[in-house]
Amino acid sequence: MITINNLLKSKRIRSKQQPSLPLRALALAVLGLLASASGVRAQEPGVTPSAIRVGSVLDLEGESKMRGRAIKAGLETALKNEKVQGRAIEYLVLNDSFNPKAAVEATRQLVDQGAFAMLGNTGGPSIKAALPLLAENKVPAVGFPIGVDFLRNGKGDIVNLRASFAQEAALVLDAALSSGIKPQEICAYLPNDAGGISNLAALTKILAKQPNMADTVSKLEQIIAMTGDEPNRNGIGPVGFFTRHTQMQARPGYDSLKQWEKTANTRCRLVMTVGGTNLPLTNFISYSRYKGETWPISVTSQVEVTTFKDDLKKNKVLDKIVLTQAVPALDSSLPIVEEARKALGERFDSSSLEGYMVGKMFVTILRNVKGEITRSSFLDAVRGHSFDLGGLSLDFTNDNQGSDFVQLLALEDGAFKPKTAQQLQQLLKK
Repeated sequence: MITINNLLKSKRIRSKQQPSLPLRALALAVLGLLASASGVRAQEPGVTPSAIRVGSVLDLEGESKMRGRAIKAGLETALKNEKVQGRAIEYLVLNDSFNPKAAVEATRQLVDQGAFAMLGNTGGPSIKAALPLLAENKVPAVGFPIGVDFLRNGKGDIVNLRASFAQEAALVLDAALSSGIKPQEICAYLPNDAGGISNLAALTKILAKQPNMADTVSKLEQIIAMTGDEPNRNGIGPVGFFTRHTQMQARPGYDSLKQWEKTANTRCRLVMTVGGTNLPLTNFISYSRYKGETWPISVTSQVEVTTFKDDLKKNKVLDKIVLTQAVPALDSSLPIVEEARKALGERFDSSSLEGYMVGKMFVTILRNVKGEITRSSFLDAVRGHSFDLGGLSLDFTNDNQGSDFVQLLALEDGAFKPKTAQQLQQLLKK
């Protein structure tokens, strides 16, 4: 086999004094001529005659490992035995333990191995750190299972399956306002990282549309504008923050909310958590109940639901928790859900379902490619198109997000039960 390194080596042996062209440029030119002469075309990265190689960077050992492992199980199951244009899907997975630096290194490794696309990466800070590398190498980012805004307007070739955190938060916020809760009584508890600030910005946009919110929005914008490595954002506005390395300590964020209640002469009638993983949210909810608070608390779809529910029950939290999900209910009769339930067996939950749906969406788009499979033709096959994913409609005609589906649930007697917006309004009035 002729390679660039072999050509360079032979060139150095035969002549060290004819630098008419830089050696690497000369080698590339020769290879181009050879390929042209033999009718061989350079393969698209990650695409071989027998396989299409894709990768994931997931938290498999860190604070969100249960969700990362479930996403992995869903993706593996969805891609197993699938073939497109006679090619199997080769799936490579690396762990980043919810560490942005590790995520960048793992992403670089998969890019160097020729990953055609990245599927289902987890962790807001990790994803944000790795996105520029994906954009630089024109690697599509497909179905990352978080709803942060920077994936909706982010740099690079991004294809989202699910609704955004902003859509999830807006549905809860609309129900809260309709129940009689004032916008000044909406508070938040967020991670003090890139994902948390992105989610706070989305929440601020929603609150800015409400009357008499100028002063509060000004404080939120002050928090968002702070720079540096995890500055202390507590004690400024109606937000409590936690950091990943102190996630066991819920008190600073709790104290921030209590300070806001005192200085603003109001009370938190709803605390919205947008982003964040199981452990810090469970600790905050349990600590606030220990301190005698009965705040209703809303949680978006980044949690691993089964573990989250069990941990709340251990801490005797059985009600007043609102949960939004960006995938259908587990008992749904939609064909995609029934298919995933059968294929995943005991591993079937909301997170593995999302991973499964991402895998099936990727295969569905690949099958819509006309002609040769390239990254460019893959993106052409999704942009401006609509798909039916086993009864769930995906529409990419106006943006890079397929589904706007959001499911409302509320914790009652230790179990999360589906609710309509009207039912949630009644719960929040109590």
